[in-house]
Amino acid sequence: MPVTDTSVWNTLAPRDMELGPRNGSAKILTDWRIVKGEDDIAWLILDRANESTNTLSEAVLAELETALDDIRNMGARGLVIRSAKKNGFIAGADIRDFRGVTAQEEHEVEKRMTRAHEIIDRLAALDIPTIAVIHGHCLGGGLELALACKYRLAISDAKLGFPEVLLGLHPGLGGTFRLTALIDPVEAMTMMLTGRTVYAKKAKTLGLVDVVMEERHVENAVRAAVSGHVKTRRGSLKSGVFGFQPARRIAARQMRAQAEKHAPQRHYPAPYRLIDLWEEHGGDARAMQKAEIRSFSELLVGDTAQNLIRVFFLREKLKGAAKGESGIRHVHVIGAGTMGGDIAAWCAARGLSVSLSDLDRNALAKAVGRAAEFYDKKLHSGIERRDALDRLMPDFEQSGIAKADLIIEAIAEKADIKRRVFEAIAPKMKKNALLATNTSSIPLEVLRENLPFADRLVGLHFFNPVAKMELVEIVAHDQAAPSTLDRARAFCGAIGKLPAAVKSAPGFLVNRALTPYLVEAFVMLDEGTARETIDRAATDFGMPMGPIELADRVGLDIGLEVARMLKESFGSSMPEIPAWLTQKVEAGETGRKAGKGLYDYDDKGRPKKASDAAAPGPEMADRLILPMLNTCMACLREGIVADVDTLDGAMIFATGFAPFRGGPIHYARTRGTDDIVAALERLEERYGPRFTPDKGWKNLT
Repeated sequence: MPVTDTSVWNTLAPRDMELGPRNGSAKILTDWRIVKGEDDIAWLILDRANESTNTLSEAVLAELETALDDIRNMGARGLVIRSAKKNGFIAGADIRDFRGVTAQEEHEVEKRMTRAHEIIDRLAALDIPTIAVIHGHCLGGGLELALACKYRLAISDAKLGFPEVLLGLHPGLGGTFRLTALIDPVEAMTMMLTGRTVYAKKAKTLGLVDVVMEERHVENAVRAAVSGHVKTRRGSLKSGVFGFQPARRIAARQMRAQAEKHAPQRHYPAPYRLIDLWEEHGGDARAMQKAEIRSFSELLVGDTAQNLIRVFFLREKLKGAAKGESGIRHVHVIGAGTMGGDIAAWCAARGLSVSLSDLDRNALAKAVGRAAEFYDKKLHSGIERRDALDRLMPDFEQSGIAKADLIIEAIAEKADIKRRVFEAIAPKMKKNALLATNTSSIPLEVLRENLPFADRLVGLHFFNPVAKMELVEIVAHDQAAPSTLDRARAFCGAIGKLPAAVKSAPGFLVNRALTPYLVEAFVMLDEGTARETIDRAATDFGMPMGPIELADRVGLDIGLEVARMLKESFGSSMPEIPAWLTQKVEAGETGRKAGKGLYDYDDKGRPKKASDAAAPGPEMADRLILPMLNTCMACLREGIVADVDTLDGAMIFATGFAPFRGGPIHYARTRGTDDIVAALERLEERYGPRFTPDKGWKNLT
């Protein structure tokens, strides 16, 4: 029943966002509210109850249908759809509705998707001007809802995109046929195939939005749209060309070739299903809609989508651990090498004041130069780039130590050198400042010796490259204060990283699990297997790069130090370290950063690989991957990591472990632990005790 009490709207004043008339007839539903002003323009506001972000659940869509009936009956001359959430329009479908569906439910999924399409089609069929006013994120199903409106007006901070491909899906609520009809079809397909977002200005250039404005102009822009005074651009010159299937066939062939470089079809079917949809049905909206629903439903119940949805929730769980206030405003980084310099650059890009020190002034200069290049590529405006560089301060005198709330040590992986640095800086630090080490393997019990405030020492282990790897291991020791660990996790949240809690032990979790994988690859090299063949065995399994290239990326010097420590700690469970690895490090051939390692590198840092190497044998992937899984199980059994979800998330977000497999322990469960143990026993019989199955496998449920 309509509510006319204006107190509902008065409580919103003063408002930062235009949410329709303060005075007018209003109807309050659970997640939507409708208000119509004296100008007969109806505003339909989405504000999901008990949620911080708007998403489209089945209940939200059902209530939208009710709202559309009300709007049709109230005689509105225009409809505005807007979000009341300050963080954005709609973040997409409610992924919780997609989790855990099975192949047996495919028909039911198709029915649910057909029903959702009917509701969105009702919005598209309204005979009055419909206007989506977009701010912040407008993704997936949210963008599909906006595409069903006749106008899209974007606030300048809006980000629009279709990230479904990252979940092993393609758009499923009309995006495939509405986007390709609205803008250049190749641009539309590129957006959907890559999952990349576009900012408002770019969206306007593409024709995806009609107006880009500031918040204060929303009311006037809405009136202009309702009056038909907003210029629109629909379709493109290419739309006519790609209306013919032969033209689509040529473009589709190129799209498949490009997709195969980043997402092999055998592991990631969604991009290829999307290309098939467009090639076969492009230009026929009705046929493409039916095919979209069918294809989306088939993908959703498949292993790849369900595993990538699992990965989505692993990320959300780690994000949840990063909430809170760290109190960290100024970071001082010691060591301007690749890791230290990149950590400093990242923190400055995320709004923190950063001072960076190193004994080598040339290293400082190079670090600032790398930061400038990074900002040029990744920051969206000249002002953002300028401000980030202003926040990054080369500190030749180490004066930043006394001002810093957090000091991150990122120097050579040698315990005695790190302890000497700690001893020198401890008297200069603020009373409540945290001291963090970026050590990749040294137990913190070793590093805290003689430190007067062990309770404020924590491990913050970043991964290379810092800008791409989302994870940071938060390394605890038995003298670390709970407040130190809380602040460290919150710091990760503030800089957009995912914290994974691990206990101090040689190699912690990620490097301890990764080292057997890398060193087994070195053993294969010693046996005469081509490096390209070894790498292909891993990438065929689904790893983002092979162990040989990864070792070069990490740095052979760092890898050698980690391997030595783990060999001392775990003995026969680790392969022997080849003598040539030490020789390469001593010769300065430390990998990609040196331009030469296990591969030679061109001037753009790309490895020079032979194209005629033999294909890997059937056993090779297990020989590389199973030692990693076995070590993961040991870390779980020993309590180095608290639970399977944290372990799987850490390995995916720090090493790129084949995301479509859902994580190493999830993969083991899916494959069957009996099969994992049997395969390890076969490898143990052939290659020795480093393949002995961990006793934790028998307790995995």
